[in-house]
Amino acid sequence: MATLSWDGSAPPSGRTETTRELASPVPGLRLRAVAVGASELEVSVSGTDRLLQIEAAPAGASDELPARVRIEWRLPCTGATALWRPYTDGRWLPPSWSEPREASLASGAPIGSLVGAGDAALCTYAVAEPVGPVRIGEGVVEETGDFTGWAEQQGRIVLRLDLTQRHFSDTVREMVQWWEAGLSPARVPDEAFEPVFCTWYAKHLEITAPEVERLAALAAPLGFGAVIVDDGWQTPEVTRSYGTAGDWEPAFPEFTEHVQRVQDLGLGYLLWCALPFAGDRSALGQRFAGRHLSYREELQTSVLDPSIPEVRAHLVARLGELVTRYGLDGLKVDFIDTFARAGAATEGVRLLLAELDEVLPAGLLIEHRQPYVGPGLWPHATMVRATDCPHNAAENRQRTTDLRLTAGPLAVHADPLTWHPGESPTEIAVLLQQVFFATAQVSVDLGLQSPEQLAAVRFWLEVAREHVDLLQRGRFRAYRPELGYPLLESADGAARAFGRYAPVPIEADAEWSLLLVANADADPQVRLSFPEPLGSVEVLVRDAQGAVLSEYAVECGTELAVTAARGSLLTLRR
Repeated sequence: MATLSWDGSAPPSGRTETTRELASPVPGLRLRAVAVGASELEVSVSGTDRLLQIEAAPAGASDELPARVRIEWRLPCTGATALWRPYTDGRWLPPSWSEPREASLASGAPIGSLVGAGDAALCTYAVAEPVGPVRIGEGVVEETGDFTGWAEQQGRIVLRLDLTQRHFSDTVREMVQWWEAGLSPARVPDEAFEPVFCTWYAKHLEITAPEVERLAALAAPLGFGAVIVDDGWQTPEVTRSYGTAGDWEPAFPEFTEHVQRVQDLGLGYLLWCALPFAGDRSALGQRFAGRHLSYREELQTSVLDPSIPEVRAHLVARLGELVTRYGLDGLKVDFIDTFARAGAATEGVRLLLAELDEVLPAGLLIEHRQPYVGPGLWPHATMVRATDCPHNAAENRQRTTDLRLTAGPLAVHADPLTWHPGESPTEIAVLLQQVFFATAQVSVDLGLQSPEQLAAVRFWLEVAREHVDLLQRGRFRAYRPELGYPLLESADGAARAFGRYAPVPIEADAEWSLLLVANADADPQVRLSFPEPLGSVEVLVRDAQGAVLSEYAVECGTELAVTAARGSLLTLRR
């Protein structure tokens, strides 16, 4: 009879299962390694008593199929407040019988953290494999109250566990640094961190070259660094389908001249493309008819199979020609996760991206988006964006936060901010504050905005540009994931920045000369505390549009309260 694993699953019928219980140096922690399809199992456990690395590899294959190896861990689920995972779909503690997730090149990342009171990491875990696929199960055992987790992949697996109970953001960051040490990420140019104007929510498919140029001329003086021309540049159709996707031929006349006119405004020019799609009305769809992974009737497109060399060769040649022929500054590469949902082999996706890298010029901006966010994509991208969440400021904040925790060297971009034409300047400022620690993208018709609305956009983009190292490259901490991150913090040298999204106090250290607080909450009383008296502090409060509301010097002890309205920026200097 097959032995059941802690999650209740059993090995496939007829395959050998080899199990080893592992000695654990941490009281209450149980460890086990399992190999399916191998008669022997080689295991090592190293590290300190609360920071462990477990390696397991199969030996002595028992059949012709590749052996799979699983590492399982179990500990008392006491004091837990949240289960943090990188895909923003929930923070609650799932039962152990929940459907496992899969992390691969095209979807997810093999990392998670059981978080306790005070944001302590009760158990942060990550698998070394950057490409995958890695299957991961985690949850609470109803019968015992234990938290159990497991990670499984083909062949050798390396798992790290951090039970140090430090701040979960710090433990996740160190796991990401562990990944980074074993990879060769693409060089991320400074331009990847500049604000972007995107056409999608502003115009959807109803875009033309003159319309793009009109919006670009309005965007440039506001502080945007690039324009993403989204879906619509390649088709005269305005219906929501992908029936013409795949040929990637500009529908705009005199496209080279058009791109140059936008670039002459000082803006980078990026084009959207959906690599997996071969639309019903495209030449590509006809060429590869019958050789696809799946058909999406509601989208009027097939999903291509990247494991077919001809498919890869066509896509690589087409996108390479687009970039070189028209002098593009970058590509928005969309729907890579569709490959995973359609059952594409991970190796096919990897080969497609690697072959594309070989023909694209160095320094090109490449945007990916959730849920394809794992470390295996770092060599193939320069920025990663929150998935579509139009008009949802809280979701945008949480998604960009999760990306900041796991994106490694990549620039993290917000999903384009959009708003009703009648929105107030204060609320526009709040939208930008929600993504304070990411690169802002905006997608509204700028020609319909009032001077006051544009002033709010201009001011907050100026703040983002001035403090880009602090806000987007600094040491980042996210607080209270179970509450949707009511407070965020970044530190860079002697500079500190906080995003305040609820009426919560701010605890800061005393080693700063500059401290910023973006107050997105309706409570105007911003309360700060410090470990020691600070002495003289200069206080400056500016409103949503950058106008000075108050400016004064104060002798500061260990506490300071400042009135800063919703949508305002508080600046403290010493």
